Amino acid sequence: MNFLSACDEMAALVRENIRPLVGSPAGGEVIRMGADHTPTEKIDQVAEDCVIGYLREHDLCSVLVSEEAGRVSMDGGKGTIFLDPVDGTYNAVTGIPFYALSLAWAHEGVVQEAFVQDLATGETFTAVRGKFARCNGKPIRVSTTVRLDKCAMSIYGRKFDPTRMMQLGHKIRRWRLLGASALELCYVGAGRIDGFVDLRSTLRVTDAAAGMLICTEAGGTVSDLNGEPLNFPEEVTVGRCIIATNSVLHHKVIEYLR
Repeated sequence: MNFLSACDEMAALVRENIRPLVGSPAGGEVIRMGADHTPTEKIDQVAEDCVIGYLREHDLCSVLVSEEAGRVSMDGGKGTIFLDPVDGTYNAVTGIPFYALSLAWAHEGVVQEAFVQDLATGETFTAVRGKFARCNGKPIRVSTTVRLDKCAMSIYGRKFDPTRMMQLGHKIRRWRLLGASALELCYVGAGRIDGFVDLRSTLRVTDAAAGMLICTEAGGTVSDLNGEPLNFPEEVTVGRCIIATNSVLHHKVIEYLR
């Protein structure tokens, strides 16, 4: 089965099954500790179960790497799928309409196809390496903003030291704290914001794999804090920092963060 078509079906399952938990304290009930060493809330578990159940019935990958379950061997299929069942769990549980299902398919360690759906609205971002980046089937492109004092950037704002951000913060026009990394990377790709910065060193491959491909295929640049290519191991206990921009602003952002 075509990966992106299968993702549409998985997203429909997830949206249907988590609907009673959105905006409800029940969705935030802690079930257990996840493979990433953070609490797994009920809404995450329900969403992950939907995807794993689907993948067990379809030969889409040989390995699944998921935020809650960790590394899971699958029968049949090729390659690896990286899954974040609900990116932006806090938003989902509190009813803030900005949370997503993120899926990326990799072959020989390189992500080839990506799917991110805003589960609150159904808006869907997709990419295929070397071919396209789209939103709801229409091509997307990063912004053309060239000046920091004209740009808008998002930052992941939970438990980070703001000191390193101060120089950059004095230069840019607008900050946004949206709370769902996969969608924020897609928003850079779609030109809605000019950049996304996460300095926590806790961003995992499951959070970023799909959004990174969508961003770069739309003309964006994604790197570590030194401007070097951002590489993740295929597991969920190792985190990274990330800078994603419209490319033309990238070196300026890095210099101010230094």
